[in-house]
Amino acid sequence: MKLIRNFENTLTERLREKAPLIQAVVGPRQVGKTTGVTSIVDSWDGGKLMVSADTLQPLSTEWLALHFQRARDLGKGALFVIDEIQKVPNWSEALKKLYDESKKLALKIVILGSASFRLQRGLVDSLAGRYEIIPAPHWSFFEMKKCFDFTFEDFLAFGGYPGATPFINDYQRWRDYLLNSIIENVLSKDLSNLTDIRNPTLLRQLFFVAMGYPAQEISFQKLIGQLQDKGAVATVKHYLEILESAHLLKLVYKYGGGALSTRTSSPKILPLDPSLISATTNTRPEQINAAWRGRVFEDAVGTALRQIADELYYWRDRNLEVDYVLKIGKEIIAIEVKSGRPGKLSGLNAFKAKYPKAHLGIINWKQGRDILSQQSLEDLKTDPLKIVSL
Repeated sequence: MKLIRNFENTLTERLREKAPLIQAVVGPRQVGKTTGVTSIVDSWDGGKLMVSADTLQPLSTEWLALHFQRARDLGKGALFVIDEIQKVPNWSEALKKLYDESKKLALKIVILGSASFRLQRGLVDSLAGRYEIIPAPHWSFFEMKKCFDFTFEDFLAFGGYPGATPFINDYQRWRDYLLNSIIENVLSKDLSNLTDIRNPTLLRQLFFVAMGYPAQEISFQKLIGQLQDKGAVATVKHYLEILESAHLLKLVYKYGGGALSTRTSSPKILPLDPSLISATTNTRPEQINAAWRGRVFEDAVGTALRQIADELYYWRDRNLEVDYVLKIGKEIIAIEVKSGRPGKLSGLNAFKAKYPKAHLGIINWKQGRDILSQQSLEDLKTDPLKIVSL
């Protein structure tokens, strides 16, 4: 079944503008970024050019300039797409110069790439004020259900990588595909050549250890204690941020106490797709107990809330805690995620006592499934108080 993803709709709308900014489509590997953009190019009514820097031979800024000239020659308002642009050395400075020189032609420029760390760093360093980011996340439960007839339990076990779905009836084959075709490519191909990764073995070990703590708060010292190759706290923190930029996980920090104390608190780790948890921990669907299923469920809900919130945190005060704290505009929403019985709500009550203007909510199994079943989370983003009234 052909599925048009939300990022495709967003990109199409922006390309209809007379002079859009550079559109950067960012997201993990193997989620359909190139396929979706190619479909838009194929149906484009007007001048168009799509090129890829994913070649065996080394490229240069001259290569980029050559294709930019080809796009200019197509005339005003032509569509120019560059895939894997981060593989061109010094691409961001070159693109900035070429973009500024071509403003009168109102080219519709789209860039995308799998090594999003390099892509985003280039955008921030050189292209400030000239681009917009369009997230292309892992496939949602709605998408996996629509295209592959996934149940909610299927999604929590096998996640949102459509290329892996032919193998879900053979767990070991499915796991090998995830590890070798997706995870290994990110760790070895996308990230290994970054100059600020001095210990790739430590980065790899850290990723596998972190996936074993879905939706759990863990100190940097505890992480270090489980690594064979030891590293300083600053190094481990930096490597986690690199893994975060590669769309493998999200670091959620403690709410309150100011920006400095927030960023130095122990993070809660959110793997950004259930498949990353299953594959790295070698957890077969039939081995999932209620406690582990609750962790994966809480992680999946947190990943969805991350797409809604302007900022996402957790909260703890001694033995009192709140799973997620969302800042959406001026609203503060504290959420407890419950996969089983509701239990005590002392954490929510303590949070309310400290932050009286906050809204409180509980997301149980059914409500979480309903959130993840939605085609788009935009309604919740524009009206965030719906979260607490689900």
